[in-house]
Amino acid sequence: MAPVAGTLVIACGALAREIVALRTVNDWPHLVVQCLPAELHNRPDRITDAVREKIRANRGRFAAMFVAYADCGTGGLLDAMLAEEKVERIPGAHCYEFFAGSSTFEALSDKEPGTFYLTDFLVKHFDRLVIHGLGIDRHPELQSQYFGNYRKLVYLAQIESAENVQAARAAADRLGLEFEWRLTGYGDLETSLSRTHTGVISWLN
Repeated sequence: MAPVAGTLVIACGALAREIVALRTVNDWPHLVVQCLPAELHNRPDRITDAVREKIRANRGRFAAMFVAYADCGTGGLLDAMLAEEKVERIPGAHCYEFFAGSSTFEALSDKEPGTFYLTDFLVKHFDRLVIHGLGIDRHPELQSQYFGNYRKLVYLAQIESAENVQAARAAADRLGLEFEWRLTGYGDLETSLSRTHTGVISWLN
């Protein structure tokens, strides 16, 4: 069977809205997106196998594949698997790094190692993924265990939204953390997808 004339982007569900927005704004019709559950953020030990299953299920169906995950807490296991499968991913340790840019993220981490980060997706789903996902709503004593060593919450915003900033500030207050907001845009996510799209167009021509 001939491959589809495009690239499959296997993405974390937390990046779905951003990838679709970038595909639309930049007119990248050859990017096909399949997402894995965002809840895997809380179970990084499952990410590698889930991505591998997606790759193998789609092998030969597309001109190329690209993984829209950073390492995301897999401790190098994701990279080892992707090397075997000969599929590339977004560079970086996690989405906070590729949204902010490595140098900016390093500076933020050096300034305050005890920083908890939010993106647009995590702001919108803070209660579901953090408060409920970590069981804090059912066991309030867990909050100090999870966040006792944090001092600051930094919201790395992909789009400018007063509503999102207000929600992120409320999340910081909920956790008892100092608040900071930075507008990052799409960072290396856009750069990586642009490079992938360019490669597909070259292949088609």
